[in-house]
Amino acid sequence: MAGSWRRTLRLVVLAGAVFAPCAGFGQLAFPTGDAQTAPNPLSDPTVKPGKILLFDLEARFAKDVLARGGAAFADWFAEDGVVLGNGQMPLVGRVAIAKSTTWLPKDYQLSWTPTDAVMGPSGDIGYTWSHFEGHSKDVNGNPVTTTGRFITIWRKQPDGNWKVVLDAGSNEPAAAGDCCKLPSGN
Repeated sequence: MAGSWRRTLRLVVLAGAVFAPCAGFGQLAFPTGDAQTAPNPLSDPTVKPGKILLFDLEARFAKDVLARGGAAFADWFAEDGVVLGNGQMPLVGRVAIAKSTTWLPKDYQLSWTPTDAVMGPSGDIGYTWSHFEGHSKDVNGNPVTTTGRFITIWRKQPDGNWKVVLDAGSNEPAAAGDCCKLPSGN
């Protein structure tokens, strides 16, 4: 059993190293380009299997969304799931989420890797959190990057599958002075 657990841990760490978009494991670069200095929670030899499970769920969720876009995002939610977006009305229920998450991967790329995860004592609910990055283009074709923080709450469903029950995100604040810049005269 211990050997199996350690192999799983190595696979998760390796998957994080492969899928992590920056040199630091499991963390997207901050908007300033600095990597987070917090230690990698999966490198701790005492890491609990619940944390590994949540990291794995989040990695599969992110990979699916990167490949399939908004449809994949909605597919990961429980029927009663909720999305709390920055400055947006809450989206309650998978149907409402699906109606609002219609982006295609060619138009918008959303990426993230969890910084940490905590499994509840019952083993059927837990959360992850981290930094996200979205890439798109404005009406003139110029690249637009949106960054922020999120928390995802996962719950084990009666059928044994895990689904997102709450995803809440907040965009990074504007850089100092951005609020006062005049539009360029292109």
